[in-house]
Amino acid sequence: MNDAHKYTIVAGVDGSPPSVAALRWAAWHAAQTDGQIVAVMAWDQPLIYNWQVPESDDIARRAATRLSEAVAEVVTESCAVTVRNEVASGHPARALLDAAEDVVVDLIAVGHRGHGGFTEALLGSVSQHVMHHAHCPVVVVRNKD
Repeated sequence: MNDAHKYTIVAGVDGSPPSVAALRWAAWHAAQTDGQIVAVMAWDQPLIYNWQVPESDDIARRAATRLSEAVAEVVTESCAVTVRNEVASGHPARALLDAAEDVVVDLIAVGHRGHGGFTEALLGSVSQHVMHHAHCPVVVVRNKD
């Protein structure tokens, strides 16, 4: 590995236990490879007719706070891994793929909620969409609980 490129992992974080497990795995892997993490949380403003929704700035601020809390929980001072937080507006899979296009990314790490079957087919799966459209390897981490 040359000095011009530092091994980079994009980790999808939504605050759920599987996403925190993916971030934990990414931190471990980044430590093994002297790498860095781009932690990404996406938000999307609900589109419901005649319903008062919070301001976009408020939603983005809350997402940034949740992301910072998840990163602080996983990446402690004893872990010598650099993490850059990124909050994006839009669909989570698109946000992860866009983040992977913005910089040279070696790997994307996402959690798996384990819905499976009909629910996953109906709602779609962020991990499945990322696996099929990413231009780099994707690791899907299952939560141990």
